[in-house]
Order: sequence, then C-alpha cells, then structure tokens
Amino acid sequence: MRHEKATKLLDLARRLASSSEGLTLDEMAQAMEVGRRTAERMRDAVWSAFPQMEAIEDPPTRRFRIPSGLDSLFQTPTAEELAALRTAADSNATAGAEARAAALYALEGKLLSALKGSARRRVAPDVEALVQAETIAVHAGPRPYEDQAVLAEIRSAVKGLTALSFRYEGGSQPGRTRTVTPLGILFGRSNYLVSLEGASSRPRTFRLDRMSEVEALGRPASPPADFSLQAFADESFGIYHGEIEDVVLRIKPERAEDALRWRFHSNQIVTQGPDGVVTVAFRASGMLELAWHLFTWGDAIEIVSPQSLKTIMVEELEKALAAHRPG
Repeated sequence: MRHEKATKLLDLARRLASSSEGLTLDEMAQAMEVGRRTAERMRDAVWSAFPQMEAIEDPPTRRFRIPSGLDSLFQTPTAEELAALRTAADSNATAGAEARAAALYALEGKLLSALKGSARRRVAPDVEALVQAETIAVHAGPRPYEDQAVLAEIRSAVKGLTALSFRYEGGSQPGRTRTVTPLGILFGRSNYLVSLEGASSRPRTFRLDRMSEVEALGRPASPPADFSLQAFADESFGIYHGEIEDVVLRIKPERAEDALRWRFHSNQIVTQGPDGVVTVAFRASGMLELAWHLFTWGDAIEIVSPQSLKTIMVEELEKALAAHRPG
C-alpha cells in the first residue's frame, strides 16, 4: 500500500522510539494521517522489523513504544538473523568444527541475553520455528579437527606476531618439533595451519590434527608484508599446492545446467557454446584433488588440459579398477 512505503514506516518507528510513554493506535493514525486499520498494519510492520517494540497497558487502551530511543533502533536482531546465526553454529557443530560452533553459540547467548524480556519473548518462537524448518544436509567426508587449545595458541601467535612451536606427526620426519612463522588457518574438510619454516619463502601447510604440544613463543615472527592467505588458498584446487597449471574442462550439454551453477575455482571463466557444451577454464595447482573431484562427474566431463591432469585421472581410475575388478 501507498502508506506502507519504507519512508512512512521509518517515520513511524522514529516516533515510537522518541516517545517515552508510547503511542496509541489512534495517535499513530493521527500522526501518520491514515485510518486506524492502516495504522494497525503499519504498527505490525514496524513490530516485525523492530521486535524490541513494547506494548504497554494503559486502560482502556494500549500504548506502543520502541525503548532506549533512536540509539537502539537498528540494534535488535531479527528472528531471521538469529536463525541464520543458529544455523551457522549448527552447521559447524555437525561438520565437527566444535571450536567455531562454540564461539557462535556463545555469541547467540550474548545477543539473546542483551535483549529485553519482551523482545526476547517475541522473537524466540519465530527463531525456533525457522530453525526447525531449516536443516543442514550432511555430506560424506572427513570431520575437521578443531581443538580449542590448539586454535587458541595459533591465534595468540598470529595476533602477537610471534613464532609458533609444535610437534608434528606428519611429513617426512614424524614426531619432529617445528618452529614456524604462522600465516593463518585454512578451514575445510581438514583444517591446516599455513606457515613459513626456516629460510624458505614458500608457505607450507600442516594438518591441525597432527599437531601437539602447540605453543606460541615470545620470539617475534612477522609474516611477509605482501602475503595474502586468500591469494594462497586460491592458487590450489584444494589444500595441496604444487605447480600452477592452466586447466580447461569441457562439460556435456546434458550437465550444462549443473556446470553453469558450479564453482570449480575462484578464478574460473565459464562459457557455453551454441552446441550447449560448457567450457570451464582456470589456473590452479592441486591436480590430484581436482582429479578426485572430477571423478564424481562421471563421463559428463572431459579434461582438455593439462596433460598432467589427464595422466593423474587415468592412473587413479586404473587403481580403482584394479581394486574392484573380479579376481
């Protein structure tokens, strides 16, 4: 309706926030120059946007106000925002990311405790309804390891620009204690510390579940000024880094719709020809992980280049055939 435009609703919200005793429906209708029924609809729209609004009994009528004035007008979270926070926390918990899930649950608790009783009682049923109506699809794969003590030490070293020491049960020398310059953490199917070790300028990755005796040291260790964790992550299809190669894939028309919605890589270029074939091109390392992923597309995808990816795919298929071919 004409009177329910955003400017009119914001005007009403400001009036409700600036009134200490609140406004009745008749006063709203008079102030906004609308009928009582329209004033009711406008009140409900404002209440939906600002759940901190209060109803005050003032027999024989009721008054409405947004407490704490204009300063808190846009600070109260909506049911949709709180539900999104809960879903993110549940998603992390389901995936095994316990540390990040705990942080989000704690944030949710702080937000709810900061709400006034009336606003909390109004928004809580909607949050629960949304949470019950939205669930998380669990996909097969490793559960990421997240030990809060390990993450706390890594983050302490990152924030303090200090060196990090840990015992590592991986690599070519299992059990060796390493001292590194931490650069950041890559969260995914498995979680990795990205760091510099020794005189090498090439970042290395260490799996968090293979690290123990983690300690942030007092020795200064600053990352290179031009290092970008996002740029480093974008170099590879997955976690493993190697030589960066030009990848070109061709997807058959019957899977074109899927391919156009799929994200193979952050720097991909996707084109569709008149025959319906979709071509995807990007630069990345990590050909083994890419081959593992492309296997899920079956015969719908063709590797155009590089040759190394074709070779890896054939080798992995031959291993699978050898393991499953009847003896």
